[in-house]
Amino acid sequence: MARPILLLFTFLAVLAPHPGLAGQPHHGIAMHGDLALPADFTALPYVNPAAPKGGTIRQAVTGSFDSLHPHIVKGVPALGMGYVFETLLTRSWDEPFSLYGLLADRVEVADNRSAVTFHIDPKARWHDGTPLTAADVLFSLEAQRRDGTPNRRLFYAKVTAAEAPDPQTVRFTFAPNPDGTIDREMPLLMGLMPIHSKAFWAGRDFSRTTLEPILGSGPYRVASVDPGRRIVYERVRDYWGRDLPVRVGQFNADRLEFDYYRDDSVALEAFKAGQGDVRYESDPAKWATGYDGPALRDGRIVREELPNHRPEPARGLIFNTRRPLFADVRVRQALGMAPDFDWIGRSLFHGLLTRTASYYPNSELAARGLPQGEELQALAPFRDRLPPDLFTKPFTLPETGNGSSNGNGSGNGPAGLRANRRDALRLLEQAGWRVRDGRLTDDAGNRFAFEILLSDPSEERVALEFARSLEPLGISARVRTVDSAQFQARLERFEFDMTMRWWASSLSPGNEQLYYYGSDAAGQEGSRNLAGIRDPVVDALARSIAAATTRDALVGRVRALDRVLLWGHYMVPLYHSPVDRIARWATLHRPAVTPLYGPMLESWWVE
Repeated sequence: MARPILLLFTFLAVLAPHPGLAGQPHHGIAMHGDLALPADFTALPYVNPAAPKGGTIRQAVTGSFDSLHPHIVKGVPALGMGYVFETLLTRSWDEPFSLYGLLADRVEVADNRSAVTFHIDPKARWHDGTPLTAADVLFSLEAQRRDGTPNRRLFYAKVTAAEAPDPQTVRFTFAPNPDGTIDREMPLLMGLMPIHSKAFWAGRDFSRTTLEPILGSGPYRVASVDPGRRIVYERVRDYWGRDLPVRVGQFNADRLEFDYYRDDSVALEAFKAGQGDVRYESDPAKWATGYDGPALRDGRIVREELPNHRPEPARGLIFNTRRPLFADVRVRQALGMAPDFDWIGRSLFHGLLTRTASYYPNSELAARGLPQGEELQALAPFRDRLPPDLFTKPFTLPETGNGSSNGNGSGNGPAGLRANRRDALRLLEQAGWRVRDGRLTDDAGNRFAFEILLSDPSEERVALEFARSLEPLGISARVRTVDSAQFQARLERFEFDMTMRWWASSLSPGNEQLYYYGSDAAGQEGSRNLAGIRDPVVDALARSIAAATTRDALVGRVRALDRVLLWGHYMVPLYHSPVDRIARWATLHRPAVTPLYGPMLESWWVE
């Protein structure tokens, strides 16, 4: 399925003086080490500062929307709303995790990161021309801590005090972790908090969905809305931040248009017919055969494969371990051994995708080989609670293509697949399941049967192949595809047996890992812990990541978490692409430099 190309974004008290606050304000914060760009930088390294303004960038996308409020749980927000709102700091996408001044032009961080002070740029303005002040920042914290998405409520709960010494200054203090350490990521997370207008929300309910355009401060505002079908943004001509170094050469189009289609094949045809200007293609079959036509052959449509070094989403068929059926790790491992994923990769994806063997694929964060160095140090305290094989055998996925055995079954085509399924049946028998009259049942005679919940018809091919591969084990798996609203509601309430979803991480994972995999999030409706993981080892490793004081320590701790998750078999991993496949009409141009995280549409321009 194609996806839109979007920027990745993301109690009042009087405080005593903060010992350890750096006396010299800085132009940004790096999670580890120093900022790559000096205080006097004039533009980000991956933009064209001379890019012309004007024109329209259109995207044909799939799905629907029923809200213009992206910062609450309810509703499906329209794509592109991140261009309306701003944060105190903004990312450079050419560094793992570094933030530079946006609404705040200066920032002071305590030496131990227990507090942060932001100095708001006096030029910062809302779209109605009124100043953006510290009162708006404090309101945004309160509103999102009360009514925001679960991940933000989780993060912002760590703020123990907030104050505004003056209308242009806001200061936050953070609670220590249970072990007394400070979450070193919190100053950066506060820098990425979306800021809302206190005056706009007076008399309105922040917790409710709305199709009324919300007052913002960003480079675009909503121009028109056709709910569920189309949304158009217009560039703010007098945008207050247009000359900031973090904004130069960006947001060049006068208009951004998103047209929604129910079917991605129809969206592709709309793009080829000139009703879209750019398309990110995640379907290898469409990339291989779907773009042929006069426009491609004569150069009016350009296709490019652009490498990146970010972690790709860890996509898989996710088990809901809240269900007793999937509570046993041996059962989960067994089901992952049944399919012929080598054949699926060749036949359905033209060999263009790589099988995912990490929760952080395509990056230096992926566990590899045997644990060593910082990773082994992070795992050592939990040795008695982890599978012994985790320390002595590299994690590998079952193979069925030509090649040698990988420890999970022979990799020799049909023979390898049969060996994998024999091993799977042994695991299932150990877990109390046996094949009787062609059906896998437990001692009470209950059949092993479950449902795979989907929302995108394009995902059915893989899900149906997976379901068919379970039949020789006596397992009945039914694939059910529902509309996006029902799908989202069921995910939020964890009302599914298995689903096809993903977890996405940056090159600097942190607090969100607890939101993805932590025990507390497992019981919190709307969280991303879809698998229902409740493991004290996972909790401890995920919590330790944000406390890492060096890049090497962070990488080691993330690899340790990755390895523990892999050996927990919480999903049947699918595939990822090592490149970004983008098709564009030749009138749309991009800078020569592609940043670390991949292409950024906000730096492109229309000829």
